Amino acid sequence: MKSLADSPRRTPMRVAVIGGSRSFRRRLMEMGLVPGTEVAVIGVAPLGDPLQIEVRSSRWSIRRIEAEQIAVTDVAEPARG
Repeated sequence: MKSLADSPRRTPMRVAVIGGSRSFRRRLMEMGLVPGTEVAVIGVAPLGDPLQIEVRSSRWSIRRIEAEQIAVTDVAEPARG
């Protein structure tokens, strides 16, 4: 697995694990970013932070350090449940 911060741009990935503090995980899950969800990095700011991601047809901006706490796998790999 790799982190969302390390995934190639515009490549659909599947969320495997969301790490970090409990409040961080809860905030993302309440917004719809749960394990099994497809996500893609759409853009990166000129200095490398923040990242623009697409989740469930909406676009979010998150810090690189937050994206590093989200483990993703290729969409082609089977989801673990």
